[in-house]
Amino acid sequence: MNKLPKIDQSWTLFLDRDGVINKRNFDGYILQWSDFQFTDGLLSAAQQLGAMFGNVVVVTNQQCVAKQLITEQDLVLLHQKMHNELAVNGLQIAAVKVATELKNEPPFRRKPNTQMALEVKEAFPDVAFQKSVMVGDTDSDIAFGKALGMFTVLVRSQEVTSEIPDLYIDRLADLPNLLL
Repeated sequence: MNKLPKIDQSWTLFLDRDGVINKRNFDGYILQWSDFQFTDGLLSAAQQLGAMFGNVVVVTNQQCVAKQLITEQDLVLLHQKMHNELAVNGLQIAAVKVATELKNEPPFRRKPNTQMALEVKEAFPDVAFQKSVMVGDTDSDIAFGKALGMFTVLVRSQEVTSEIPDLYIDRLADLPNLLL
């Protein structure tokens, strides 16, 4: 598939965080705001992305909390700063869902499990997964989207992946041009 269907305000954009919204630290975790760097071009494209979708949500695996590298409260503060900076640039985030447990540990909210998406659907009943786009940079992101019937977009990176998305992009800022 070269292009996604015509997107309008009835669609929801699901975004992974690390590697999609912010530059990913392949050697560790983003634990403080000073380490958080938006991906290239995102702030410039934020308004265009925000205008295309009815809801934009972040779904992110952050086992750094379970590893006690950052407190849940400090992670919330980091996400508030991310949210505020995106909002100033025209991209309103409706919700940030975070799986803080270790891999393969309860409560099993981590992607590719679909629990975070089901929580979004409960909070925003108008969300229809078949009218949603999942953008991520890992196999678990793409598997998450596919399990829910979403259109999937993989941001290319040094991450080795085997899942086949509907589209490949080099950065989230490129997405609006593909959706026009």
